[in-house]
Amino acid sequence: MTSTTTPAARRLRLFPTLAGYQRGWLGPDLIAGLSAGAVVIPQAMAYATIANLPVQLGLYTCMVPMLVYAMLGGSRAMSVSTTSTIATLTATTLVSAGVAAGSDDPVPDLIALTLMVGLILLIARAAKLGSLVENISQATIVGIQIGVGATVAVGQLPKLLGETSNASGEGFFNSLAAALEALPSAHATTVLLSVGSITAMFLMKAFLKKVPAPLVVVAVGILLVAFTGIEDQGVELIAPVPQGFPPFELPTFANVGPMLPGACAIAIMAFLESAAVARGIRKPGDPQVDSNQELFATGAANTIGSFFQVLPAAGGFSQSAVNQGAGARTQLSTLVTVVLAVLVALFLGPVLSLLPQATLASLVFVAVIGLIDFGALARFWRISHNDFWIAVATAVVGLTAGLLLAVAVGIIATMVVILRELNRVRLDVGEPHDDQAGGAVLPLRLLGPMYTANVLAYENAVLGAVRAHPGTTAVALELSRLDVVSVTILDALAELDRELADQGVELRLAAVPEAGAEMSRRGRWFRGLEEAGRVYPTLEAAAAKVE
Repeated sequence: MTSTTTPAARRLRLFPTLAGYQRGWLGPDLIAGLSAGAVVIPQAMAYATIANLPVQLGLYTCMVPMLVYAMLGGSRAMSVSTTSTIATLTATTLVSAGVAAGSDDPVPDLIALTLMVGLILLIARAAKLGSLVENISQATIVGIQIGVGATVAVGQLPKLLGETSNASGEGFFNSLAAALEALPSAHATTVLLSVGSITAMFLMKAFLKKVPAPLVVVAVGILLVAFTGIEDQGVELIAPVPQGFPPFELPTFANVGPMLPGACAIAIMAFLESAAVARGIRKPGDPQVDSNQELFATGAANTIGSFFQVLPAAGGFSQSAVNQGAGARTQLSTLVTVVLAVLVALFLGPVLSLLPQATLASLVFVAVIGLIDFGALARFWRISHNDFWIAVATAVVGLTAGLLLAVAVGIIATMVVILRELNRVRLDVGEPHDDQAGGAVLPLRLLGPMYTANVLAYENAVLGAVRAHPGTTAVALELSRLDVVSVTILDALAELDRELADQGVELRLAAVPEAGAEMSRRGRWFRGLEEAGRVYPTLEAAAAKVE
């Protein structure tokens, strides 16, 4: 994904994917929106339970955030709501901030958290950090998702066994302990319902890929409660779902400080997931998806949506894949999904209230099990051991120390690898030859960028090359990658010049980009070098000492 935009693209344009809309796209967009809604609406309601929040908050997340993204986003088929990873990080953040345990009404704190996520994304957009954030490796994402998948899957076991507790936000081992405690008191009817729901979804995913498995399982669960009386046998239902639009509500800022680290982690993962989905579903010929535009659209979706009781939102792969697979051509399909969610909220609240808790837990369990991707780990091992160990370390930290710390560890590990790669000295040492003045010139070419953190390593590499070639009287150093110059770089080059001069070796610079040369002329040393005729247009000219 590129963050380069033309001036025209930088102008705010509403509903950019509808530009040039063709009448023949209307049918596919309508079908795709209904198909995606059949997946995302029950799934989002289930994900709300991961954070121990009312299911209607997941339903609300399918309204305003989706609408805002459709107005501003650049991906033609991406569907934006909450995801299992985002919902789990939300649960962890609320628990770590003491909200889940100490608040009778966590909604104002959730509003504040979602608002913080949106503002962080908008600040990142203002700073044009889209490309920087995308430097976070796929290994980090896989590691976090493994931690999320294992933690949430284990956290759903009590509900699948008939208990009402959910320890997903309290970490893997607390979730495992809760599951073991629930095992002796497992409710037989609930267990049968859970096993049947999970088996049905796996079978439909394997053999009936076009069937919206979440919708089918939810419908069957509601019908069982309505017509078989399994509620009387002790099967727990979800809390009653109110009818109507999500009410506008203001946040509370009492827990902003404790929630800030979690908000940063959620913002990073929201953008990474959205970027990955946008890249993954983009078809050849579709417009390039701009990182900074996606930052703005996702940030606006969360910022505006926060006042309507929604979970933090991001691009979800499953509903986006369904949306695209059903033929979505533009974000009009998302508007159809929004209308469907509004109709569900207005008219189906009493029906949704018949939904067994174990059915929603089954939806969550099947969704998060797919995050545990051992195939990706095997691929990392084959291709890059660095990526493998980053993924493993991130997953282990997520399982042992918590998912928020796992995000931090994964980002730090990625940045360490990036900095190590950037700091690697890439110096092409040519064969010494005589110049027109009869001196032995050693041509050197930088194959990588020089910047503040690695300039000393390059200085030492140049001095080492001179020591390896006794009799050298001049060094011709090509700096074609020196587009940006800092004081540290200029000072290091001046020091290199003095070191070489003490050894009787003349330093000549070649192919300095005009941008770098213009900045360098602000310093006395480089101006003196030009006045002395030691700056050349090409490496060949410097090696031959051609004026």
